[in-house]
Amino acid sequence: MDQSSSKSAGGAAAAGLAHADQHLVDGVLRGHRRALAKTITLVESTRSDHQRRARQVLAALLPHTGRTIRVGISGAPGAGKSTFIETLGIHLIEAGRRVAVLAVDPSSSVSGGSILGDKTRMEMLCQRDEAFIRPSPSAGSLGGVADKTREAMLVCEAAGFDVIIVETVGVGQSETTVAGMVDVFVLLQLPNAGDDLQAIKKGIVEIADLVVFNKADIDERAAAFARGQMRAALTMLRSSSPNWRPPVLTVSALAKRGIVEFWSEIERYRTTMMASGEFDAKRRRQAVDWMWNLIDSGLRHHFHSHPAVRSALPTMSADVAEGRTTPGAAAARLLAYLHH
Repeated sequence: MDQSSSKSAGGAAAAGLAHADQHLVDGVLRGHRRALAKTITLVESTRSDHQRRARQVLAALLPHTGRTIRVGISGAPGAGKSTFIETLGIHLIEAGRRVAVLAVDPSSSVSGGSILGDKTRMEMLCQRDEAFIRPSPSAGSLGGVADKTREAMLVCEAAGFDVIIVETVGVGQSETTVAGMVDVFVLLQLPNAGDDLQAIKKGIVEIADLVVFNKADIDERAAAFARGQMRAALTMLRSSSPNWRPPVLTVSALAKRGIVEFWSEIERYRTTMMASGEFDAKRRRQAVDWMWNLIDSGLRHHFHSHPAVRSALPTMSADVAEGRTTPGAAAARLLAYLHH
């Protein structure tokens, strides 16, 4: 990225910003880590005044986004996601790329706290100037991603990172959330973790663009068998693209085996999808879906913050639970408060 031209363009786009926010924009465009971290913190804030500022900052940064490859990586605990990402990140850096990792840790349903331990599990990657690792709590969000992961991706793109990796929480049906915000979605599996039918029932295989069996060095025979099972399973599923059949790979992140081949498949995916026009179409569709998600979230917040709704909700909930009124009637009455 040409930082001088980016700065001047950013200044024009950010006309009208407060001095502090203009300083953040300029810092992000120059790739300053402190400005990058402070901007993501602003974006993640739930305060209404911070959200207004964040929208203005993101608007100024938007022209400098979109030139990266966005990779989502998911897998069950123990699949070796952090080790895989660290090995991949160092490989990419040695190839001349800059890598940002948005690692989302699960929040406690009781305390709301989160360990945020991914930086300690990527110690070598943390030491590289070409890498930026941002752990964030999921805070109850579906899809194993934080509420503001999409915005954080844009900030990292504006800062000049070439590859954005989103590491998600666990595996489940709501993992479609992360698949809906990245260019390529990778499912990390373990050999001996279940047969092909179990994999299909998880549902997540249907949205995976690549399937990777990690820790293949532990039992190469089991890894080869699992790879064959998954390939057979995928033939029974309809591919999300007529131009792409998800490959199944075996790697060992710890032994640094298969990483070059893995990234070659990512590049092949990008080339294939761009040639067919699906790459750009997917991003446009994701942007519109993102808008509707924000609308839904905003309406839900407006509903719950309405004084009349807050007052009536406990009684209406009790009436529904005790069978004194129907859910439909209660919902209609509560929604009617929004028109007063």
